[in-house]
Amino acid sequence: MQLNRKRKTCWFILLLIGVIACEVKPRAINYGEDACHHCKMKLMDPYFGAEALTKKGKVYIFDDVNCLMNWKEEEKISEEDLAEVLVTDYNQPETLIDATTAFYLKSPDFKTPMASEVAAFADYEALKAYKNKNGGIYLAWGELVTQFK
Repeated sequence: MQLNRKRKTCWFILLLIGVIACEVKPRAINYGEDACHHCKMKLMDPYFGAEALTKKGKVYIFDDVNCLMNWKEEEKISEEDLAEVLVTDYNQPETLIDATTAFYLKSPDFKTPMASEVAAFADYEALKAYKNKNGGIYLAWGELVTQFK
């Protein structure tokens, strides 16, 4: 009886390790080290960046939202293949937020790495405050996706 219980415990631990090892998690972008998967340019500006995680666990890093969008279009990556899509919050450099719920502002004031002129904000009020002061065009995720097709 004791041996059977130990075996079950071992199998449970191995199963738990397997589940944890297969977890798809975002990783921090290493500015100054990571290169954009699409354009191969080194990421240098902590106000901009994006990350796509596939359901298979592969992480792709991008320096600008247009590289992310172009990659999705060229590689025929569907939303169903992605576990998460993240973008850098303009108000919190190096902080990744959910791209699908972020708020976007397009403005020539944003000197983005690949000239998209688009910055992401986690908070709509922060976007509105920036827009009221500096101008720009508000974009939702769906509009952003269509803009780069």
